[in-house]
Amino acid sequence: MNKKVDYIVVGLGLAGIAFVEELIKGNKTFLVFENSSQVSSLVAGGTYNPVILKRFTPVWNGHQQLELALPFYKELEEKLSVKLDAKFITKKVFNSIGDENNWFTALDKPMLSLYMKSEISKEKIDGVVGEFGFGELKGTGRIDTGVLLKSYKEYLKEKEVLVEENFEYDTITFEEETVSYQTIRANHIIFCEGFGLKKNPFFNYLPLNGTKGEILTIHAPELKIDFLLKSTVFVLPLGDDYYKVGATFNWTDKTSIPTKEGKEELVEKLKKVIAVPYTIVDQSAGIRPTVKDRRPLVGIHPQKNKLAVLNGLGTRGVMIAPTVAKNLFNHIENNEKLDNDINITRFEAMLT
Repeated sequence: MNKKVDYIVVGLGLAGIAFVEELIKGNKTFLVFENSSQVSSLVAGGTYNPVILKRFTPVWNGHQQLELALPFYKELEEKLSVKLDAKFITKKVFNSIGDENNWFTALDKPMLSLYMKSEISKEKIDGVVGEFGFGELKGTGRIDTGVLLKSYKEYLKEKEVLVEENFEYDTITFEEETVSYQTIRANHIIFCEGFGLKKNPFFNYLPLNGTKGEILTIHAPELKIDFLLKSTVFVLPLGDDYYKVGATFNWTDKTSIPTKEGKEELVEKLKKVIAVPYTIVDQSAGIRPTVKDRRPLVGIHPQKNKLAVLNGLGTRGVMIAPTVAKNLFNHIENNEKLDNDINITRFEAMLT
């Protein structure tokens, strides 16, 4: 195809979708290349929560991210005619009196008090192990990433802007004002490839680690909870007595294949969280695009200024994707400054 577009976007996970939405709002022409090789967005829990419950500390820019993300997903629900956002409270299982004390200490922080309830819940919940009670978070929920990715792919197919094939880096050629990929000329190419970035010759110098996560889906008819239960694992209600349970963190295995070890780890941890029978009905795995400093990788290539990257969203992709996509789009189109915390210039010394 001989074609001229403003943008080529490579990858259609959460980052790719968020950036394409910016292109549509900005009346830009584009093509999206997606080979379905990365599944981290598909197998993600999809939860949003601006509080790190391990330490009762705020997620980096979490409140601001949610203020942008929730309207973003609401707009997508209306555009795609699907249900994406399930709002619920989150209950953190306290494992000691110390947890309770730390909870009250955290309540003094202004942002955290918007989400953390001041009363400790001491009620017994059938089937849930919670000897020391629970702390409750409001304003949390889950985006159904599986429905989002499937629906958005269909939406792009209908518009005839989705190319489902591998992206061949070695066919990129650079002109003075544009960049060409095979027979397509564009002003910019944006790489949103998740862990696939490791194979990208232009950006594989960036320290994307990748962390494998495995999740179980269980059927537990006696577990009647309508909230996210957070302990050593999370238990996420899906409806009809089905729950997602996760997740593992494996820094060495870089495959998306579910493992016996991952299953055993989750089953062992789940014993300490719920006390009802259940059946495992599914197990899935994916590689989270994580970065050592826990900040995304966003910016323009220091030598090839027609290429940019939007990656490294880690475990909180549903929250952060709309914010970083908007920042990158405005950086390219309107010369808006990129947030220093996400700008890939922080790793420029690693480019050889």
